[in-house]
Amino acid sequence: MAEVRKFLVGIRDDRLFAPLLLGLMGLRPAEVAGLRWRDIDFEAGALDIANTRTMLGNRRTIEKDTKTEAGERTLPLPEPVKRALLAFQVTQEVERMAMGDLYEPSGYMLVDHLGQPLTTRHLRENSYSLMKKHGLRRVRLYDARSSCLTFLAVAGVPDVVLAAWAGHTNAAFTKRVYVKPSTDDLRVASDHLSGLLEFTEDQAA
Repeated sequence: MAEVRKFLVGIRDDRLFAPLLLGLMGLRPAEVAGLRWRDIDFEAGALDIANTRTMLGNRRTIEKDTKTEAGERTLPLPEPVKRALLAFQVTQEVERMAMGDLYEPSGYMLVDHLGQPLTTRHLRENSYSLMKKHGLRRVRLYDARSSCLTFLAVAGVPDVVLAAWAGHTNAAFTKRVYVKPSTDDLRVASDHLSGLLEFTEDQAA
């Protein structure tokens, strides 16, 4: 996890800090790109994953719902991610006021300075640029999802919660059919991620 922490320190001032944190908490790149502000409930501290935007051949954007019923889920927000999203929302409001009529709000969370939705390609290229800048090896954003789930598993998060957090359907039959973790059940995963994703001034030194 040393690389993750170094990456966190390096990206904290990047405009896309919040979207990158969502990748580090286990969301698929297409889920990050498809997230809309209306899917985020800051008061409840949770987000709904029900929409994806992916690239076909790095040219065409395809928007659709999640692949499976398990993929459509509500996740508690780790506190560092919640703060970053709130800050990103403020950034977008400042950009909207600065650009005036040129700004066209789309409702998506992952947008450029004119309010237009960015794609998984934009997110990937931005992350690669940051990795190079900070002397880190190039790692796919999708692999960050694996790192997140590995961290949670090592921390002792139960298998059924891991599967629900990831939006997987490959759990054992009993777990899949009879055990249905609620948002409160998933809070243990959120608490563990808060410890990983929290940034302190000591880490920057």
